[in-house]
Amino acid sequence: MTQASSALKLDQVILPSVKDLGGGFEIRRALPSPQRQMVGPFIFLDAFGPAVFRGDEEIDVRPHPHIGLSTVTYLIEGSVVHRDSEGYSQAIEPGAVNMMTAGRGIVHSERGSAEFRKNGGSIFGFQTWLALPNELEETDPGFQHVAATEIPRDEGDGISMSLLAGALNGHTSPTKVFAETLYADLSLAAGARYKLDTMHIERAIYVVSGSVEIVGQDGSFGKDQLVVFQPHAEIIIKAESASRLMVLGGEPFSEKRYIFWNFVSSSRERIEQAAEDWRERRFPGIVGDDEFIPLPDEIKF
Repeated sequence: MTQASSALKLDQVILPSVKDLGGGFEIRRALPSPQRQMVGPFIFLDAFGPAVFRGDEEIDVRPHPHIGLSTVTYLIEGSVVHRDSEGYSQAIEPGAVNMMTAGRGIVHSERGSAEFRKNGGSIFGFQTWLALPNELEETDPGFQHVAATEIPRDEGDGISMSLLAGALNGHTSPTKVFAETLYADLSLAAGARYKLDTMHIERAIYVVSGSVEIVGQDGSFGKDQLVVFQPHAEIIIKAESASRLMVLGGEPFSEKRYIFWNFVSSSRERIEQAAEDWRERRFPGIVGDDEFIPLPDEIKF
């Protein structure tokens, strides 16, 4: 669902679709939406949780393939273990970033850690996909883990910002990106203000909690709204209450992207080939994790 805005500062306000996977575990998908596919290189934005699991409940994301994108996994609560067909195995904890580049093709799983499986716990976080530029869609697959201690931070005057990827307000993240990107976790105390620089053409905020207003813009914005700003508009975010936001953006792509299942490409034919490769089990496997998810019955773009 989307709400259009005629104001100069806002482009769209998008309400995510919601899917309940059972037991109150919800996934909220803000991108792609029927009204907007991308913000900068971001072509997929899922918020999952918060939810509490018992030790006998699984949170596993079984092995599945990707092409043409980088996945970014970021946790606020919980712990999961990433494994992929390139041989990488990495636990991710709150505040760290897992960046997996699919390129020409990779398979990965994300499963609860041994401790989580034994004792249960809460899970809350985000997975986003960054489409790759045309010339890099078939790059070699790879993986990068950036520990929470390596993430650039900016604090003071009621503001706490962690720069997960890209650049923002004079800070640059060590997370490897392939196009101009902005991705940050921003917390504001009640009444605090944060000015978003204009170096990125497309910018948006996803409200994780609390309520914010945009100075000079009527209305306020609350939990689970994706607020997309007009290019080059001066954006000053003011927190009406203690608030947490995911900030995202970057330079828009000039070429259309197609998306089907876990595949992203500038070419329909490339996606059809990837689907056939998965169906015929020509993708590489994950050592010790060979569970297979069937391809959806019909390819739809």
